[in-house]
Amino acid sequence: MKQLIASAVLGLCSLSPVLAQGKFPDGTVRLVVPFAAGGGVDQAARLLGRQLQTDLGVTVIVENKAGASGTIGGKAVQMAAPDGMTLLFSAATHVLAQQVLANPPYNPQTDFAPVARVGEAPLLLVIPPNAPQKTLKDVLEAARAQPDKWTAALPALGAPSHLATLLLAKQGNLKLTMTPYRGTAPALADVAGGHVQLLMDSIISLQGMAKSGKVKPIVTTSAKRSGVAPDVPTAVESGYPGLVYNSWYGVWAPKGTPADRVQLLNKAINKAVAGLARTGSFTALGILPVLETTDQFRQFVAADVGRSAELLKEAGFKPE
Repeated sequence: MKQLIASAVLGLCSLSPVLAQGKFPDGTVRLVVPFAAGGGVDQAARLLGRQLQTDLGVTVIVENKAGASGTIGGKAVQMAAPDGMTLLFSAATHVLAQQVLANPPYNPQTDFAPVARVGEAPLLLVIPPNAPQKTLKDVLEAARAQPDKWTAALPALGAPSHLATLLLAKQGNLKLTMTPYRGTAPALADVAGGHVQLLMDSIISLQGMAKSGKVKPIVTTSAKRSGVAPDVPTAVESGYPGLVYNSWYGVWAPKGTPADRVQLLNKAINKAVAGLARTGSFTALGILPVLETTDQFRQFVAADVGRSAELLKEAGFKPE
C-alpha cells in the first residue's frame, strides 16, 4: 500500500495545471449513490466526497437515489450532462445489471465512462450466534450433511454477497438453499434470530453485529486477515485458497464525458484515495484503497464481469 500511495503522490507531478493549481471547473460535483444513506457504499462515498472537496476546493455533494437494484441512481447519471460534474459512486453490483436483470435499463460497460476504482473490501461469513459450528470446516461439513437445514441469505441478487455465496457453495461442494432479501439489515436480523443459517457480506456491514456477539463470525474472504477483524481467520487459512472474493467500489461518469475531463477526475480521485489511505479513513471501514488508471479499471471490470457471469451460469441463475 505504501508503494501505491507513493505512486499516487508522484503522479501528481503530471497533473494538468488546472488541478495542480488546486482549481477545478466552476460548479458543484454530484456523487450519486444508488443506495440508501447510511450503508457501506454511502459511507465510502461521503469520505471520498469530503476529501475531493478539500483537495479541489469545490463543493461536492452526495445524493442518494436508491431503488431498482441500483439502476435508478445509475440511470440518473447515465442521462446527466457528460461534463464530469455528475458522477456515479457505486459498488460491484453496478456492472452486473445485464447478468441479473431481465430488462436492464443500460449496459454498464458501454453506457458509462469508467473513472476510477477506489477500494475493495473482503466479505465476512457469519452464522447464528448459538450455532455449534466454530470453523469453516465445521460449517461446510454440517451443510453437506444436512443441506435441507442450511439456508443462505442473499442481501441482493448480483451483489458481491450473492457471488461470494455461489463461490462458497462451489468451493465447499454444497447444495445451499438461497433466499433473497431486500438489503443486508433484514438478512442479518434473520441470521441473528436463527431463521437462516448463513450470510456473507462486506465486513463493514456485518462487523458491528459480529463484534457484539449477535452473529458468529467464521472467516473473511480476503487473502490476508482484515485489520478491522484481526481475530477472524481467512478462508485461505482455513484450507480454502480458492475462496478469495472482494467487494469493490468505483466511480463512473456519463458516456461521452471528454477524455481529458475523465483523466483529470481519475487523478483527483486517486489523490483523494491516497489521502484517505494515509489517514486510515478507508481502512476503518474495512476498505483497502485502490489506485488505478482508467484503463486498468476498465480491464478489471471486464474480468470481474466474466468471472461473475460464469458463477451465475454454473448456478443456473435466471435474470429477474
